[in-house]
Amino acid sequence: MDEFGSHTENDALRDVIAAEIAAAGRVTFRRFMELALYHPEHGYYMSGREVIGPRGDYLTSPEISPLFGAMIGRQVAEVWRRLGEPAAFTLVEPGPGNGTMARDLLRWAARAEPDLRAALRYVLVERSPAQAARQRRLLDGDDGVCWAEALPADVTGCIISNELLDAFAVHLVTVEAGVLREAYVEQRDGAFVEVWDTPSTADIATYFAALGRLPGEGARAEVNLAAPAWTREAATSLERGVVLTLDYGYPAAHLYASWRGQGTLLCFSRHTAGHDPYVRVGRQDITSHIDFTTVARAGRDAGLTLAGFTTQREFLTALGIHQALRPSEGGTGPGEEYIARYRAVTNLLESAGLGRVRALAQARGVDATALRGFADAPDPGETLFGVP
Repeated sequence: MDEFGSHTENDALRDVIAAEIAAAGRVTFRRFMELALYHPEHGYYMSGREVIGPRGDYLTSPEISPLFGAMIGRQVAEVWRRLGEPAAFTLVEPGPGNGTMARDLLRWAARAEPDLRAALRYVLVERSPAQAARQRRLLDGDDGVCWAEALPADVTGCIISNELLDAFAVHLVTVEAGVLREAYVEQRDGAFVEVWDTPSTADIATYFAALGRLPGEGARAEVNLAAPAWTREAATSLERGVVLTLDYGYPAAHLYASWRGQGTLLCFSRHTAGHDPYVRVGRQDITSHIDFTTVARAGRDAGLTLAGFTTQREFLTALGIHQALRPSEGGTGPGEEYIARYRAVTNLLESAGLGRVRALAQARGVDATALRGFADAPDPGETLFGVP
């Protein structure tokens, strides 16, 4: 038990979903996931539950160590310099979680880059009032911090998202005899069940036509139409600077490979992964890996330049995270602080964990060639589109 009742179900949310299914006969899986996560009162992210951190259901990189915010700050500082060190520089973070990255980046900038800190306006884009209140408590007293419900216009600076796009609601599809089918959700005997039928929107077929591929025969797969739509919005918002996207995902050729039979949909509750989105409704996270090829194409079509694509492991390494492991001058040997830093660096770079998060940089109006975090990365066009 917690302050929100049972760990296993949110009965009020189940009733909301059941009522919508009763009225319509069924809903798409995308609509089910949207209600489960974002219903304005009972949704997983909207209810006020503590979902991120040791007491929540999962950890993100900012919760591991302030080193993550400092490394992001290093990349931001390079963009600021390439823009000519403008006196007004905006950093927008949509989906800012608990506000931890904002706090750590601002503290790092105050110490290491005071001129950047003086120029910095940090905008947190948050749709959950409860989460925004949590962020305000953490960032109380930080100058130059403000909140918005949507991406601001005419941004000169950076738009940085961390594990945002993989939380968007997705269409769930399969292929039967070479034909696309989509999952719908019905209710039978009080349980939510999947049924398969013709896709609810022609956009799904258009999506795969643009990729020139389908998932494997009989495979389950996710289609995140919201991710490229969000990228187009970010491109419209950005006047000059860089859009930096950190998230779980793959190039399309890997995400929709013929051997991938079960897709990437995962649920998280109390730091334990599961595969059934129809249990613990409103009490567990639901996520899926994103298609970085489609996201990068959306940015390109909206006028952004593809500047880099790599893993978080390589990104943070290129930014110098290992410098945190240098012995302190006059030190007598590794102490508790050093051991904590070592564990944090290991966790952030773990190739089977957070280190496999991908980092994508897209730019407008700034020379973004060989950005520090991507200096050693393969050619992003070849990786994402199969062309040099």
